[in-house]
Amino acid sequence: MLTFVFVCLSISVTGLHADFSVTVSPSVKVKENEGVDLKCSYTADFGSAPRVEWKFKDLKGSQTLIYFDNKPTGQYAGRITMHDGGLRFNKVTRADTGDYDCEVSGNSGYGENTIKLTVLVPPSKPVSRIPSSVTTGNNVRLTCFDADGSPPSTYRWYKDNTPLPDDPTKFPSFKNLTYKMNVFNGNLEFPSVSKLDSGSYLCEASNGEGAPQRGDTVHMEVRDLNVGGIVAGVIVALLAVGLLLFGLWFASKKGYLPKKAESKPKQQAVYTQPRAADMDDGDGEFRQKSSFVV
Repeated sequence: MLTFVFVCLSISVTGLHADFSVTVSPSVKVKENEGVDLKCSYTADFGSAPRVEWKFKDLKGSQTLIYFDNKPTGQYAGRITMHDGGLRFNKVTRADTGDYDCEVSGNSGYGENTIKLTVLVPPSKPVSRIPSSVTTGNNVRLTCFDADGSPPSTYRWYKDNTPLPDDPTKFPSFKNLTYKMNVFNGNLEFPSVSKLDSGSYLCEASNGEGAPQRGDTVHMEVRDLNVGGIVAGVIVALLAVGLLLFGLWFASKKGYLPKKAESKPKQQAVYTQPRAADMDDGDGEFRQKSSFVV
């Protein structure tokens, strides 16, 4: 009895998922400036005239409604057309790379599915940042970036025209090198650069579309820390400070420096209580005497 209930439940759940389903090709690739069809089909459960909407989310996560109320929206007018099998782009650009959601609703049912569209663009010449001179023991990072490749490029670094392996510890001729390479973001990092790392460097970008592109070659020289120069600089600075202090002392001793003017004490008026002898006998008035104290 328990087995029978389980079987019936499984059939019911399977049937529920089959209703109101939307089917797409999950991944579509097309070269730039070519047309492409994004196919979207759905079951008859939605009725004869279901509501179909399309949304687009670009690589930065920004979402846009591109087909609504049976017509393209905004900038997509004239670029896309609808048919029973889905949506067609007349011509795509690299900005059209992203996720397209096909949403269908009707007969109180709803379904959606997503198509990932990749517009294929060959890499451009990568921009690299390579210092020409560094000091031993410092952390040094070389960067490389291709702004155009779609799908995103991966990167390889060359030193003196020799390709560097992703992991130098696996190759005897590179085991003394301590760099770290990230093939996905193009960084080549030396946690503690040494004189063995001196050489001419260039990076290469590739994504399987068109020929790989190489950046400019830059020679990086690794120099030892100039301890003698630093010590000499400190000594010169101390001598300069000493000479300045001696000059100030000598000028003060000879009286060449202006002296601070002495301030004169201010006079203050002090009033004393009048005495009876100071009073006038005629009208009873009196004169108040005051004295100044310096």
